[in-house]
Amino acid sequence: SSNWFLIGHLICTFLSQKLNIGGEVYTTTLSTLKKHPGSKLADMFTGQPKLRTDSEGRFFIDRPGTYFKYILEYLRSNQVPTQCIQDVYKEAVFYDIEPLVKQLEDSPQIFGEVVARKQFLARVPYYSENIELMIRIARAEAVASRHSSVTVCVVRTEEDAAKCHNALNSLDMDKKSVVKFGPWKATPSISDLLDCIKMDIEAKGYKISFQPHVTEKGFRFKSYDFFYKFLFTWW
Repeated sequence: SSNWFLIGHLICTFLSQKLNIGGEVYTTTLSTLKKHPGSKLADMFTGQPKLRTDSEGRFFIDRPGTYFKYILEYLRSNQVPTQCIQDVYKEAVFYDIEPLVKQLEDSPQIFGEVVARKQFLARVPYYSENIELMIRIARAEAVASRHSSVTVCVVRTEEDAAKCHNALNSLDMDKKSVVKFGPWKATPSISDLLDCIKMDIEAKGYKISFQPHVTEKGFRFKSYDFFYKFLFTWW
């Protein structure tokens, strides 16, 4: 009977599995799906599969199907993808395939984003919250307009923060509508942070540009010291 159990186990292991990943259909074996024990993907097919099935009886996973082929390619042959790196990385993290995650994190694209840029932004207080605040202000001012602008104050040091506070009191504008970034303790400059702000807002689908905020003549601080105007274009 133990032999029959072993034979049954082997049949189940190598029996083809049909998957529907976000509308894309794949066929593979159970052993391939469970190649990395402890991963979320392996756990989905351990014991009684913890997945819904579609109308054709295929196991359904509600994820982008386009990139699963790269995950499957890695599971079958240990080949690390060279295309769509950032999208495949998100899927590798979701399926918790740790060896693939680590190898992708060594690629220039992921290393630069995760280790360099995101580590810098983690040191800028309330960065993500300020991005959302900028978008809310811009959308509130977009009624019957082609453009809306948001004034941003960027300070890198505590000393600049004090100067910015004094300058803000001298500006003829609604101080509550000025979004302040900084200070931070890291090597990237103000221009680096401005590029990050633009990049992250554009990643959300908005068309945006920025320039130094122009102040009145005789203003005791140069306009480009702290203040910038971000312009949202709606149509």
